[in-house]
Amino acid sequence: MEGFGRGGRGAALLQALKEKNSNELQQPPGQRSLGRGIFSSMSPLTPDQTVPTPSLVPAQPAKPAGRGLAAMQALLEASRAKESTTASARYQSNIAGLGRSRGLAFVAAAAAANAPSNIDIKRGASGDMTSPETDSGRCTISPHSSLDIHPEESDAQSALRKQFKGLDIEPQTRGRNGKDGKPISLSANYIKIICKNESVFQYHVSFSPEIDSKSMRYRMLYEHCDVTGKTRAFDGAILYLPIKLPNPETVLTSTRSTDGDIITITIKLVKVLKPESCTPLYNIIFRRIMSILQMKQVGRYYYNPNSPTAIPQHKLEIWPGYITAIKEHDGGLMLMADASHKVLRKETILDVMYSLYKKDISRFQDESMKTIIGSVVLTRYNNKTYRIDDISWEMTPKDTFQSSSGESISFIDYYRKQYGREIRDTNQPLLLHKPKKKKVPPGCVAPKSELICLIPEFCYMTGLTDDMRSDFKVMKDIAAHTRVTPMQRQMTLKKFVESIKSSADARQQLEDWGLYLEKSTINIEGRCYNPEKIFMQGKEFLATPEADWGRDLNRAAVITPVALRNWVVLTCKQDVGKSKDFITMMMKVTGPMGIDVNNPRTIEIRDNRTETLIRLLRETINSKLQLVVIIFPTSRNDKYSAVKKLCCVECPIPSQVIIARTIAQQQKLRSVTQKIALQINCKLGGDLWAVDIPMRNLMVVGIDVYHDSSKGHRSIGAFVASTNHTFTRWFSRVCFQQPHQELIDGLKVCLISALTKYHELNHALPRHIVVFRDGVSDSQLSVVSGYEVEQLSKCFSHFGDSYSPVLTVIIVQKRVNTRIFVNQRSVMENPPPGTIVDHFITRKQKYDFFLVSQHVRQGTVTPTHYIVVHDTSDMQVNHVQRLTYKMTHLYYNWPGTIRVPAPCQYAHKLAYLVGQSIHKEPAQKLGDRLYFL
Repeated sequence: MEGFGRGGRGAALLQALKEKNSNELQQPPGQRSLGRGIFSSMSPLTPDQTVPTPSLVPAQPAKPAGRGLAAMQALLEASRAKESTTASARYQSNIAGLGRSRGLAFVAAAAAANAPSNIDIKRGASGDMTSPETDSGRCTISPHSSLDIHPEESDAQSALRKQFKGLDIEPQTRGRNGKDGKPISLSANYIKIICKNESVFQYHVSFSPEIDSKSMRYRMLYEHCDVTGKTRAFDGAILYLPIKLPNPETVLTSTRSTDGDIITITIKLVKVLKPESCTPLYNIIFRRIMSILQMKQVGRYYYNPNSPTAIPQHKLEIWPGYITAIKEHDGGLMLMADASHKVLRKETILDVMYSLYKKDISRFQDESMKTIIGSVVLTRYNNKTYRIDDISWEMTPKDTFQSSSGESISFIDYYRKQYGREIRDTNQPLLLHKPKKKKVPPGCVAPKSELICLIPEFCYMTGLTDDMRSDFKVMKDIAAHTRVTPMQRQMTLKKFVESIKSSADARQQLEDWGLYLEKSTINIEGRCYNPEKIFMQGKEFLATPEADWGRDLNRAAVITPVALRNWVVLTCKQDVGKSKDFITMMMKVTGPMGIDVNNPRTIEIRDNRTETLIRLLRETINSKLQLVVIIFPTSRNDKYSAVKKLCCVECPIPSQVIIARTIAQQQKLRSVTQKIALQINCKLGGDLWAVDIPMRNLMVVGIDVYHDSSKGHRSIGAFVASTNHTFTRWFSRVCFQQPHQELIDGLKVCLISALTKYHELNHALPRHIVVFRDGVSDSQLSVVSGYEVEQLSKCFSHFGDSYSPVLTVIIVQKRVNTRIFVNQRSVMENPPPGTIVDHFITRKQKYDFFLVSQHVRQGTVTPTHYIVVHDTSDMQVNHVQRLTYKMTHLYYNWPGTIRVPAPCQYAHKLAYLVGQSIHKEPAQKLGDRLYFL
């Protein structure tokens, strides 16, 4: 070709490249060639796709590379290379076969930039993770040294940018739907709603003179049904009608019954709404329908008190019910419906007080306050729930109060007159509930806040206590009634739709507003990812279809074992035999894991007092000690909290608490000890396994919040960030906030500390930061995408004006009522792990998707909802979704996938430990270890 001989670029070569590889080279700005796997389709940087270099890392100069048509063709073929190890080996041999040709330098550089980077994790001389094999042998990478394998700009990429200079490449347009994975037919618990009306009309209603009583407003407006019609929705100020009144402003008059005054009612048209946008109105209509079906509202949802299921052995009762919500989705207006259960306790607050009084008279009031305040109770005479804010020990049911009519009446007479209830214990104290303040429109006077007094005898406890949750028998008996299979759930939804259609009143409510429910739930098309490859030291294997690798985990060595040379075991006298069995088994199971363990020093605790244990720990802990193991005879939260506070704050050292009964059964001792050994290795700074995540210069962050009830509901924000390119090392910090505050104010401090740690270990700053933010409701999405993202972005200038990484913030929602099923031969089953849905049931105008990442053996799996609220990276949707799924494999407390990405779960564990036990900021010395597992 002309112009190719002495290093010229050649128009023919450029044209050939442009025609042959134009699709592969189209890439959003700011991305790089990130290796094999899910990102193998990403192409090298083009001249206008340079990434800003952090001020702490000098840019590396580009080196000239040889050129040749054969080399270019080899490069193009290499970019299409498959992910398998065999293909990679064949590709490497082809490069080696080129000999000393003129294009060898360029092909070698191209191989470094674009060849599949199969991770062959093996142990180096020091037991650290090693890099893929190169021509010069293996390069051992210490996790605490520079990980400069993928520099900011390699020689090959510099050469490629010179070769591709001048090509007119159009960036791809990012959509909201991914393509990776095999198609799978699914169903979801959504029912399509058809709107026959073209519009809904919103009116503002004003009264002159002004009327304060809302019930009086209702009565006066409803006198004019001949004008407004019987189908309406009115809240005292805003009126919704399915019909349009003849005039934009309608003036009516009514006579006030109390004094005979003439009241002028003005109805003014405000908006003409599309039916799909009236979801608040339709949800109100469905509340009416639930009442028509004789369902009772308990809290936010509706339940059937007429068909309860009793569990007498535990004094519990279960009410069946439904959760409903109408929203506009990508597939149109739909009703989400799901089966629900309300667990109620048959014992009243008064019963709880009696039992506490019999248990310890001297501490009766303190224990009552601790047990009852903050709990939610149900008053069955009106089926309402209240949160108990205080106990009035001075008041009794014999006290009087002023009723709405102005008369003074005692609580005894009031309940007898209003509800026909007789109060048996007239000396019981009263419970106090403080209603939440309602939002008041500007210019209006807020009503005076009054406390609601409740009778303990009529208040039934709801929910389960901590003791109940830890009781296996109780939870098993409850699960027998509440754990519903996909097929049972589908039948329940079908029965629900039929009950609406068979009720003339319920059907009329929908028809009045032009709404029609389809008969069955929707069918959708989803995708399912193939099982991921798990890497351990010298071994790699595929996860099972259930996304589990527990068996393989016990047969392979961990990636980075930490030798346990100096450790101590503290145990009481009755558990000395169990501790010896545990130590013996610990020595056996750690060998195959590659962990070298010495015999520990065993110390016997003289008594079971917390003070004795803490004093003994202070005397034992020293600078050379690696780990303390404490064996508790029974589970005690106060003793556990004292140990963790000492080991995490006062004398920072990794600690492991074991309940004696977990190591008491010989047939389970091996499996239990294996799990404990893996957990200890993590707490000492070791790595267990990894998955292939080709993206480099990436930091993944997890954020969660816990509300500390012991400190006036003070909030603890936990921040966990990755510090290496395999995402097996994590850095953590916590920050404290005001009571009930969900949004984190200390994000800047946490992120700056994490970036500093990342640079300390890698000698470079991350180019891309992905934040998984847990614990955010729909009402807070806009605040998080604005306030928190702004805090995060301000941190980057701390490292120099030139440092400007791309940022992706993803909200993680676990508490969703969406259910996804797979139809197997007319039988509904749970979808396999890796199932993803990013259309039809997703939010309109949102960048979101549902992911089923875990396998459940009983009941119905709940997908996790991910909402991308901020993204400056132009990362492809496939990459966001696949990265999210890969991160669910890296939680070291479970050899399988979990519901959320690993950093989110780590942040949850850290926030829970601090909020439940420590109540202080842990020592920063432990920040680079998973000490909170």
